[in-house]
Amino acid sequence: MSTGVEVRSPLEMLYNWEQEKPEVLYLRQPIEGQWINYNWARVADEVRRMAAWLQAKGYEPGSKVAILSKNCVHWVLADWAIWMAGYVSVPIYPNVTPHTLNQILEHSESKLCFVGKLDDWPYLKPGVPAAMDRVSFPFYGINEFPNWDEVLQGVEPMKENVVYPMDNICTIMYTSGTTGIPKGVMHSFFNFAYAASNALPPLHIGQEATFFSYLPMCHIAERLLIEMGSLYAGGQVSFAESLDTFPKNLADTQPTVFLAVPRIWAKFQEKILEKMPQKKLSLLLSIPVINGIVKNKIRKTLGLAKATNIFSGAAPISVELINWFGKLGIQIQQAYAMTEDSCYSHVNIKWRDKVGTVGEALPDVEVRISEEGEIQIRHEALMKGYYKEPGMTAEVFTPDGYFKTGDKGERDSEGYLRITGRVKDLFKTSKGKYVAPGPIEMKLMDDPDIEQACVVGLGLPQPIALVTLSESGRKKTERDLEHVLRTTMFHINEGLDSFEKMQKIIIITDEWTIDNGLMTPTLKIKRGDVEKKYQMNYEKWYDIKGDILWEEVES
Repeated sequence: MSTGVEVRSPLEMLYNWEQEKPEVLYLRQPIEGQWINYNWARVADEVRRMAAWLQAKGYEPGSKVAILSKNCVHWVLADWAIWMAGYVSVPIYPNVTPHTLNQILEHSESKLCFVGKLDDWPYLKPGVPAAMDRVSFPFYGINEFPNWDEVLQGVEPMKENVVYPMDNICTIMYTSGTTGIPKGVMHSFFNFAYAASNALPPLHIGQEATFFSYLPMCHIAERLLIEMGSLYAGGQVSFAESLDTFPKNLADTQPTVFLAVPRIWAKFQEKILEKMPQKKLSLLLSIPVINGIVKNKIRKTLGLAKATNIFSGAAPISVELINWFGKLGIQIQQAYAMTEDSCYSHVNIKWRDKVGTVGEALPDVEVRISEEGEIQIRHEALMKGYYKEPGMTAEVFTPDGYFKTGDKGERDSEGYLRITGRVKDLFKTSKGKYVAPGPIEMKLMDDPDIEQACVVGLGLPQPIALVTLSESGRKKTERDLEHVLRTTMFHINEGLDSFEKMQKIIIITDEWTIDNGLMTPTLKIKRGDVEKKYQMNYEKWYDIKGDILWEEVES
């Protein structure tokens, strides 16, 4: 059954707010501690002028234009100018390697690259073909090619409210690549319009909404919730200036809508417990009146005092962590979607949230579980395919049009979905038993001394766990830490089937990071690369006496 919601293109929404509330503040950008404000009139004017300049370049309609930048005002302006000019935007993660950057620019055949807010442009520069047109964003110190503000001087804005067919491809989003070379997911104007128009009403997100943008805009969740969410709701967006200023920027903004990934929720927890140990926090929360004061102070300090929709996505989050924040009056709503389904799939609605699930299907989403336990999704806004990869596209769709997510899951009697693992993450032990590592890893990461966990065991009699340590774990003595990890493993093993029980924990010396290639830009572990790095040691570690081992000692 259709929702009957009117679907208007993103550009039509921009024209709407430009006319309806030109002087209302839309985007806020902190530069050296000062907020620079952009109302709808200024946003539309700069988009129109950059679109006119881009059209004057004479590229073929539908040409690709790349955006290489962290989130900022000009990321959004560039995206919409590319669309208005009749081109296709290609957002690229700002923390890719030069090799991956070059791969994407060459594969997409991008004609021009907007270069903006980056940690290390000299490092990335070799990845951009020397002959490619480039424009830099203002504020970020890149002056070797034309700057946005210089380019717009004397350019007349496009006057007409141009609208392209809704089925036109508007963007190619290269996935962050947990499973290898990034794939270019093609989306149309309709896909974004459909997802935003249908997702916002059930969540009660409207013109009063304020958003905070810091997760990569190249990721579908940030792009749909923040960029498209604010555009379709008519809300306001504030950006983070840097990692160092993130806490202050968030506290200054006090958004009504906030999205984080599980690793960030774990970091929030760690910082709270640094200032107030668990024993003291539990005591204060047990005292009437005082508990309300403590909760309000923590929410305000974090920047979530006004938040009415608080989401976690991109990776599974543990029930224990959700419940921990729930005791502070912070209700985390777990959601589930993918780049390929336009970030339109499942979400927990605040007033009927079911902890431990990723919520109910959004309006008009058809969902089924295959015989193999795989979650399959169908709706009108699924991707148009992987760019230049018809074979790979065919592999991920069923004959009747369902997208094969690659995730395993279960639905309860009320339609709530629970993710149980990845179809391809299962490994077989030497006893011939298949183990799903995801649920075990989530339980391990409930231990505040563990930063990251990867459960492995292909060809071993029993699984073993590779873990890296959090700040609190690194501060403990070797003896105390081993005791804590041994206790954690014992309690987890109690709830597992015999073939799933961990034989030992290996404490890995170095963190798994984006820079060393063991995490994606969205902070997911690249399981295949982690396995490749350590697999040669598995049998040796397994045979060494002891249940808690240190990599640097035993390697």
